[in-house]
Amino acid sequence: MMSRSPLLDLVFGYMPAQMLHAAVEIGVADALADGPKTSAELADETGTHAPSLYRLLRGLTGLDVVEQKERDLFALTAEGQRLRADAPDSIRALVRLFCGPDVWRTWGDMTETLRTGEYAWERVTGRTPFEFFESDRELSATFNEAMAEHTRSVAPGIIEAHDFARYGTVADLGGGDGTLLAAILRANPGTRGMLVDLPSGLEAAPGVLADVADRAEIVPCDFLESVPEGADAYVLKSVLHDWNDEKAAEILRNCRAAMRPGGRVLVLEQVMPEMVTPEATGVVRNDLNMLVATGGRERTEAEFRELLEGAGFTAVTPAGPLPPAGYHVIEARPA
Repeated sequence: MMSRSPLLDLVFGYMPAQMLHAAVEIGVADALADGPKTSAELADETGTHAPSLYRLLRGLTGLDVVEQKERDLFALTAEGQRLRADAPDSIRALVRLFCGPDVWRTWGDMTETLRTGEYAWERVTGRTPFEFFESDRELSATFNEAMAEHTRSVAPGIIEAHDFARYGTVADLGGGDGTLLAAILRANPGTRGMLVDLPSGLEAAPGVLADVADRAEIVPCDFLESVPEGADAYVLKSVLHDWNDEKAAEILRNCRAAMRPGGRVLVLEQVMPEMVTPEATGVVRNDLNMLVATGGRERTEAEFRELLEGAGFTAVTPAGPLPPAGYHVIEARPA
């Protein structure tokens, strides 16, 4: 008998991702929220073909997403609850985004990116990723909610690691719906905030910031052109990795030009180690995603320092890695 190969598990690794994507798209977890159901009952609720859905449910059992109570009776597991739209730790939008057809096609064109050095997204869609999401309201909403889901998981560690109470005003650049800024303001009642993003990214912000609205200003702005003045700290969470060094430096220079005396830039990013270890698997995969999707990159600590110094900053020793995603807080002051 042929022994099981870890390489073969990787070869067929796309299958679980697409099983999860299909389950999210038809709403299996939401349909199971109120208790176990048969495949026929679920098919009625999700508008699907019951025999085919039964086969998917068996597959989801093997992924610990559902539990097979009887031959044709399925219930959500604790992990499967995270695929519900209303779960506090939901990853539904992340699955829709990263297992969806657009990211899927982009990763499928990696070979051409390796041959040319040109990122795949614009080649396969005809638009940059930001133009692409700006052009479709539903896709933009999925992208923004996916980013918010991730931010909700990492915000507590970031807030614990850095003293945001030092700043009178914090500007979150590219902050989307305001999930991170809202968490910062709730934890620091004496701090005011500015949420800065493109208009499409800000659509859900009034609701997210409702309980801190008296201390939060929503500012539609393209940070590649300019940055609002008047903040004591400019937060860049998962922003610089979207861009090549030239564009990333442009964003930082815009921060430098808008900054008050004594102001700070806070770069919240994963940091690529000089030597890859098993613990670095996540940041390495993220780097490859930037390679094919945006033309950006994950950076080492030395590369962040070089980037910051070239834009007129001096980096302070970063805090991190922070659970659960290994973020660092790189504080930088004007040189």
